[in-house]
Amino acid sequence: MSMFQSMNTTSSALTSQRLRMDVISSNMANVDSTRAKYVDGEWQPYKRKISILQPNEGQFSSFLNKAMNRTGGALAGSGVKVSRIIEDQTPNKLVFDPEHPDADENGYVQMPNVDPLREMVDLMSATRSYEANVTVFNASKGMMMKALEIGK
Repeated sequence: MSMFQSMNTTSSALTSQRLRMDVISSNMANVDSTRAKYVDGEWQPYKRKISILQPNEGQFSSFLNKAMNRTGGALAGSGVKVSRIIEDQTPNKLVFDPEHPDADENGYVQMPNVDPLREMVDLMSATRSYEANVTVFNASKGMMMKALEIGK
C-alpha cells in the first residue's frame, strides 16, 4: 500500500461529496422551475437529479482476487466516484393556480418533483460526510508530518 493511499482515497470522497452537494444545490435552485426542458413543442418542469456513488475500483470480486494474490498486508479500497447523475422519476406535483402562465385547461400547473426538505436532509448528509473526510485527510497529513519529524 502506498504511503499516500489514504489521502488518495479521501480526496476521491471529497470530490464525490462536492459533486453531490452541487447536484443538490441545482435541485434547490430549480424548485420552482416549470420551464426547464422543451420537449415536443411543450415546456417540461425541472426533474430532480440524483448522484449515484460507487466504489472507484470494480466489484467485490476484484478485492477478493487481490486478497488471494497477496501474501500479507491490509487491503485498502481506492475510493469512491460518482458513476452517473440520474433524473428522479417520481411524478411532478400538481398545483392549482389558474393564473400561472403554464397552467393547463383545468388550472393545474405541473411543478418540479423537488422536495426542499428532502434536499436539505441530503445536503446535511453530504456536508457531514465531506467534513468527516476532511478530518481523515488532516489526520493522515498529521501522521505523515510526525513520521518526517522522527526521521530527522
